[in-house]
Amino acid sequence: MIEWFTYAQIAVAVAGGLLCVVLGLAGRKPSDLTMGATALVFVLLIAQLVVAIIAPAVGNQATGSVPEFYVYLISAIILPLAGGFWALVERSRWSTVVLGVVCLAIAVMLYRMLQIWTVQGA
Repeated sequence: MIEWFTYAQIAVAVAGGLLCVVLGLAGRKPSDLTMGATALVFVLLIAQLVVAIIAPAVGNQATGSVPEFYVYLISAIILPLAGGFWALVERSRWSTVVLGVVCLAIAVMLYRMLQIWTVQGA
């Protein structure tokens, strides 16, 4: 993992999560804005997957458990897909809140992945 990229992802996920939760609690149904915020988090996760695959080949080895890292990463990739599907199927204010919770959960998972990659085995 690249530390600055991970912190940027966490910032985007927290911002998107707070946006979605606030809009959902205000009664807004899923919109292009909330779906787009979740989609941006998803695209950044795909970029993180590419980085995680390439990084060991160029000398950036994980210090912790590699299988645990990839379980977190694949789970994090599945979350916005599931949340987005939910928001498309059930167009209610709570779907927008679910999108926000998904983004906030991904922020926590990204921080944990950074800890596994950089600190855990050191």
